[in-house]
Order: sequence, then C-alpha cells, then structure tokens
Amino acid sequence: MLLGGQELQIFRIERDEELIAQLITLEWEFWGYVERGQAPPADGSDSADRALRALYPRDTGFTLNLKHDLVMGSVFSDLLAVREVLATNTALEAQLTQAIQQRRGDSSRAVFENGEVSFKRSRDGTQLDTARLAKEQPEIVKAYTVPKPGSRRFLVQT
Repeated sequence: MLLGGQELQIFRIERDEELIAQLITLEWEFWGYVERGQAPPADGSDSADRALRALYPRDTGFTLNLKHDLVMGSVFSDLLAVREVLATNTALEAQLTQAIQQRRGDSSRAVFENGEVSFKRSRDGTQLDTARLAKEQPEIVKAYTVPKPGSRRFLVQT
C-alpha cells in the first residue's frame, strides 16, 4: 500500500474463509435483487440514505395513501415509538450532562471511575457577515453567489 504517495507499507492479510463465504452469500442476495429488477430493502445505512436521496431527489406532489397497508402502518407506528424513546433519552442525556457540567463548574476535566469528560473552550474564529456584505456590496455578492439545490426533508406529523 502506498500512503500519501510517499511511503510504501506492506501488510499481510490472512485468507478468511468464513468472511469469504459471507461475502459470497451477500453477493448472491444482491444479485437476486438485480435479476428481479427490485431494489434491495433499506437497511438504515448511510449508503441507503444517499441512494434514496439520489433516486428520489424531488417529489411529485402526489399523496400516497397507505392507510390500508398494514405492513407500512406497522412500520410507521414503530417509527413513532422509536422517536418517542429517542426524545425521552435525549432529554435524559441533556439532564445528566448538565448535572455533570454543573458539578464540574469551571474545571477543564472531570475524572470518574469508568471514564472522564472534558469541557474546553474552542478557539475563537471568524465568520463573514454576509448580510452586511450584501447590503454594502451587493454586486460582489451577486458575482460570487452560486445556486444550491434544495433537498427533501422527512417530516412526521401525527
């Protein structure tokens, strides 16, 4: 392997028959979807998210009625339940974090039996005041403005 175009490093990789067998099984499953002209089921991965966004970048305005689809109704109910658990856990995480921050005060670190937390200030940065620039130099803003495509958002309403 050539690292950064500078240094050659050689690694020995042992053949793993069990891993090879798993890869072959996965390949056959995937190829079955290809032969049937069917998309593989979404698996929650980042690659599946990117694929779905690429496949469906725009909506048609059509409303799909899934009220009588028992499978998708169950999936939607599970989504609502998971989101409720996440919201509860997020609130609990914030409460526990704040309790540690309050006890830690202005110290940089707090050490525990099974770990530690740190709370350090990041370096100050700078940012461009685009509102002021647009007001005072609109021609410059116009010359350097590029379009940014919108994205679809997944919103849940109950």
